[in-house]
Amino acid sequence: MIHFEQFVLHNGLRVIVHEDHSTPMVVLNIMYDVGARDEHPAKTGFAHLFEHLMFGGSVNIPVYDEPLQLAGGENNAYTTNDLTNYYCQLPAENIETAFWLESDRMLSLAFGEKSLEVQRKVVSEEFKEHYLNKPYGDVWHKMRQLAFEKHPYKWMTIGAELSHIENATLADVKDFFFKHYRPVNAILVVAGDVTVAQVKQLSEKWFGDIPSGEKYIRNIPEEPLQMLHKELAIKANVPIDALYKCWHIYSRLDKRYYIADLITDILGGGASSRLFQALVKEKQLFSNIECYHFGTTDAGLLTIEGKLVKGVGMETAEAAIEEELNKIKQNLITEKELQKVKNKTESLIAFEDMSLTNRANSLAYYTLLGNTDLINEELGKYQSITPQDICNEANIIFTNSNSSTMYYYADGVNSE
Repeated sequence: MIHFEQFVLHNGLRVIVHEDHSTPMVVLNIMYDVGARDEHPAKTGFAHLFEHLMFGGSVNIPVYDEPLQLAGGENNAYTTNDLTNYYCQLPAENIETAFWLESDRMLSLAFGEKSLEVQRKVVSEEFKEHYLNKPYGDVWHKMRQLAFEKHPYKWMTIGAELSHIENATLADVKDFFFKHYRPVNAILVVAGDVTVAQVKQLSEKWFGDIPSGEKYIRNIPEEPLQMLHKELAIKANVPIDALYKCWHIYSRLDKRYYIADLITDILGGGASSRLFQALVKEKQLFSNIECYHFGTTDAGLLTIEGKLVKGVGMETAEAAIEEELNKIKQNLITEKELQKVKNKTESLIAFEDMSLTNRANSLAYYTLLGNTDLINEELGKYQSITPQDICNEANIIFTNSNSSTMYYYADGVNSE
């Protein structure tokens, strides 16, 4: 059981405190309710650009990292399609340094053409290195565009096009910041060797005077139900053929999300999973194969991807996947196999909860979803799933009309 208390400052900043006096450390985590899905289709990649800009200095602090390192701290950040998260860990006696740094970033970044130019170059290089010049690097750019018609999940966090970042102006950047990075759109979690009273006092002192900003009202186009199978064949300079198949699944707060999550573990959760055992070890059609989903807040994708063994035809490989999917659709999974993946999930949750940083991140995310108590309730949702639930959902998810397939051919290989 993870204990926490929460309160809201008058400017709308939600604060969650998790006391853990078994550690001399403290984690300060700020989660902003903005991700790539909140970008304009012609100006994508901004949420990720901000992850870089936020370390380029704020209005009163020219260099973010120096004071934190002097206080014995370390920090990091990440951006997804759904959210942006900044966190730092430092000795509890230096906690006020973290409040000072994070509040100044929230107050205002040190906007300047030079800072923007530096980070624009960094992000542009990242785009080229990881998504344009890397083998299979364009897979998810193409697959998202194939699978999504309307929802902004159709572009990646890095952005839909390199030009969007290259052409980002200082005015664009400022508008995006003051629209999204405001107290009313943020969650502050303080976890570790602290008290609620201490956090209340420091929150008021450092964040209380920051203007709340306008509450951002999300208005995202809903993805229509996919009624026809989609496919795309690609030839590229890659070493071996690869196959990617996607199906639409449920939003993060849908109770069926947990069933879909367990299905990915049954099919693709490591070396003992069904797809690996059947298609890598026994039939030797794939050199590796995975099944996973993206854990997105809105309805997202469940994916099977694999690299084919040289000489194996694409049709043969795809038919073998379909055969395994038919098994999970037609035959009830045994209680023993289901319990195995439930145990794995329980171990994963327990392992994650061991880390103070992970606990702080989870508390922020569940608060963002609208129910902080989920941190203690999720395991029960997995435990209640039955073999029949798995069978029912497999039959709903794994239909041809709900799927998108990408055949990724190595140069010189003829498609079948």
